[in-house]
Amino acid sequence: MAEAASVDVVRWQVERAELMSRIGPRFARESWRLAVDLVAGLMSDLPRKNCWAIAGRAGHDSPDGLQYLLARASWDHDGVRDDVRDFVVAGLGNENAVLVVDETGDLKKGAATVGVQRQYTGTAGRVESAQVAVHLTYTTEAGHAFIDAELYLPELWTSDPERLAAAGVPAEVGFATKPELAKRRITRALDAGVPAAWVAGDEVYGASTDLRSELEKRQLGYVLVVGCDHRITTRAGALRADKIAATLPRSAWQRLSAGNGAKGKRWYHWALIDIADPSAGHRWLLIRRNLATGEVAYFRCYSPAPVPLRTLVRTAGLRGTVEESFQAGKGLCGLDEHQVRRWVSWRRWTILAVLAFAYLAIQAAQHRSQPPPGGLAPLTCNEICHLINNLTRRPHNPAHSLHWSTWRQHTSTDQDSATTDDAETTKITITAVALAGRRLDRAGRTGMGGAARSRNVPRGVHGGRRGFLRRSRSHGATRQRGGRPIPGQPARVGRPRLRHGVVLVCGHVHERGQREHDQCPRAELVQGPSGDR
Repeated sequence: MAEAASVDVVRWQVERAELMSRIGPRFARESWRLAVDLVAGLMSDLPRKNCWAIAGRAGHDSPDGLQYLLARASWDHDGVRDDVRDFVVAGLGNENAVLVVDETGDLKKGAATVGVQRQYTGTAGRVESAQVAVHLTYTTEAGHAFIDAELYLPELWTSDPERLAAAGVPAEVGFATKPELAKRRITRALDAGVPAAWVAGDEVYGASTDLRSELEKRQLGYVLVVGCDHRITTRAGALRADKIAATLPRSAWQRLSAGNGAKGKRWYHWALIDIADPSAGHRWLLIRRNLATGEVAYFRCYSPAPVPLRTLVRTAGLRGTVEESFQAGKGLCGLDEHQVRRWVSWRRWTILAVLAFAYLAIQAAQHRSQPPPGGLAPLTCNEICHLINNLTRRPHNPAHSLHWSTWRQHTSTDQDSATTDDAETTKITITAVALAGRRLDRAGRTGMGGAARSRNVPRGVHGGRRGFLRRSRSHGATRQRGGRPIPGQPARVGRPRLRHGVVLVCGHVHERGQREHDQCPRAELVQGPSGDR
């Protein structure tokens, strides 16, 4: 009961509506409504989050509206990105915040999908056909969320203007390395007034002299991973990082925690070495050693003013929040489940997925600031998303589910090879499922009036108030109850037999009539309610 008292689903819904209203001026009215549905679908518990699944959940007749929103609708997606950044800063802003930069890969196939190439991605741990994007995460002690992202285009793409044009990539977009993309994201955030004191990143960014120089020029501290072969200038000369670590005495190491992990505090041994550099500011080589395995990692650090070792250790520990953001963004908000090929579509999907995750991150941060009574753990993004989906779930609409089942069948990849008999099977099966929800007698006829039939059976399934399908005994053609043939339907298809709520469906043409249909090995059983058995 204590936990239930700390959950305010109404407030969560109100704040989500306020966030969507905040970005409303970036859209036309109809596009904004589609964006609201898409963001709600991204935060849903759908097993797969694409335009088809989200449109079905939102009550749309087809995914065309959401696909139009991503590909062709006129709205300011860059403005929405800036709104998301401002929303995150308003909820998590802190002068000592850390901007964590990292890239992630989404496994994708197809040479026409923008940015896809065989390249190394940490998602798979090997070289795979994938898209890679550079993300910027805003991290404080209260929480963390993405504030910017950009797709990495390999040189194989940027050297082919026709391929870029086919994917909708703007003409001004050229090749940029991952550190260059990271520098642009950081620069844009700082120019927008985002409060931050540090930048953290892995070895890809620590090896970039250009990125380090830009951060030093802006007087922004950094803790960037470097390789064991990275050369450090000391008073004894230029030495490899691993050679320096090997010569350190035991007294040079201190045992400090890098922050809390899944199993409590993360304890390591740390050592700090001054870097000889006449330029303004302070530079160090930070070395971390695992207590159990002895594994060593190296960080190149800079600060415009002297800082204690504990501050550098804290910053190095917060670098891992970007991996948590990737995991939650993909697992909860469908960040990697886009099924788009073009440049604009990718950006729009990513921005709206980042918005969905930012909302969850801010709600989790607010809950952590006021821990629930009774010693309970604060709600996480995962738990908040679970509660929202379960406590605000829409009632199930069987007619809508049947409509989408039919739509998916008609738009499947093997539609061209479908036979007329297969189409008839679909028609009979849908009718059978609709009838299975009502009591059937031994003769297979309903004991309900026309009005009751109209209420309980979807109009789109049986064609109207008196549109139940039946078979003519004379020639087997499909007819409505009024005796009128349904245009385009074949003759002599096996008649479904209704017995105690059980419908036999096969869709084959049977010359010998009902008995042969009953014995057909491909006949399907559609079982009615248990009371009809």
